[in-house]
Amino acid sequence: MKATLLLMFAIATTVVAAPCEPVRADQALGAAQLVEIAVEMNPQVKSMRAQWMAAIHSIKQNYAPADPIFTYLNVDSPKNPFAGATEHSYAASESFQFPGEAILQADQARRNAEIARLGYMATVRDLRAQVEAAYYQTLLDDALWQVGQELVASLAQVMKVTQVAYSANQVTQTDFISAEFDLTNQRLAQEQLRIARANDRTSLNQLLYREPDAPLNLDEKIQPAPLETPVDRLIDRATRVRQEILETALAEKNNATALTLAKMEYLPNYTIGYEFDHFQVASAAPTATALQDHSIFVSVNVPIFFWIKQREDVTRANYDLEAARDNTLAVRGQTAASVTTLYRTAQISYRTAAVERDTLTPLARQNFRVALVAYQVGKIDFVTLAAALQRAYGARVAYLQSLNQFLAAEVALEQAIGEPLSR
Repeated sequence: MKATLLLMFAIATTVVAAPCEPVRADQALGAAQLVEIAVEMNPQVKSMRAQWMAAIHSIKQNYAPADPIFTYLNVDSPKNPFAGATEHSYAASESFQFPGEAILQADQARRNAEIARLGYMATVRDLRAQVEAAYYQTLLDDALWQVGQELVASLAQVMKVTQVAYSANQVTQTDFISAEFDLTNQRLAQEQLRIARANDRTSLNQLLYREPDAPLNLDEKIQPAPLETPVDRLIDRATRVRQEILETALAEKNNATALTLAKMEYLPNYTIGYEFDHFQVASAAPTATALQDHSIFVSVNVPIFFWIKQREDVTRANYDLEAARDNTLAVRGQTAASVTTLYRTAQISYRTAAVERDTLTPLARQNFRVALVAYQVGKIDFVTLAAALQRAYGARVAYLQSLNQFLAAEVALEQAIGEPLSR
């Protein structure tokens, strides 16, 4: 059955951050191509990338000191502040942090830029998972609709058989009415599946930022693969690449730096200044012949209120660092648990789908064919025939659902790990 092959495919391993190639109008789109289009068009991805770029351009400015201050004074004017001054004074001053603080602040900004990059990659990762899940759901509903179409054809065949048997007085009218009821009911179910298929494509178009009813030519010729990597290796891989784990590790380092900076508040910042005075009245000058003088000054801050400021900053920074360490441990534990449970779900779903495809579905089909012949010769009743038909249909639906569960678990597993699985 062609329908049962629609969901035989693997998770895309495309590097979604790369620019997508132009898509031809007649090209069948697989998961990789759909993800590339979504990443290129998604405004949230663009926003996160802009935030990353903004964070990068916030690093160098930490090395620059504060802007210098230039001062001009028109001193001791007897009539107004703008004319006839006794003295003209020119001053320049520059404030500096204690040596080393700027380097630590730049390190924090650099880590913040890396955190922004990881946030961008996490957004791409989550969008990839949404697109793949929508793509697979679309193919699942397409497959269910085609299976339903074949069930409609089988029910129509059953109805004809019961009609012939009823015309020959071999069965009661109840069999014919029951067959007609089942056929009508399945046709109504097909209408619901038709709407579900249309809604699937609308959801996929929404992720691609296209019109709701824009046509989609989807690739149906991809094969799945079982998970062969041991779960311990997947957990180790997630610990090294999952964006949230890396973000919390960087946040922990930033909090350690913040603690150092809090301790450095006890060290004085300072200001260096220069002043030039030009006296307009000789009697105001230092001497009668020296109408100009030069001054230099250095000022430092004195942390006399350390008991309510610096000490509290250090205490707060210690607690922030403790919280960051605990957050890192919590995210690692949650990731390990998620990877383990999703791995088990994917494994059992794949094995179940394989049994339903290779064993249960062929048996159910054979059972229906035998039951149909047996009903025609009067060896079984209609209830048994109907049960055999529903069993054949149910086996195929169960196979598609198990396969869909495998794919959904695989997508979620990739999302929990932080990157696509290798094939």
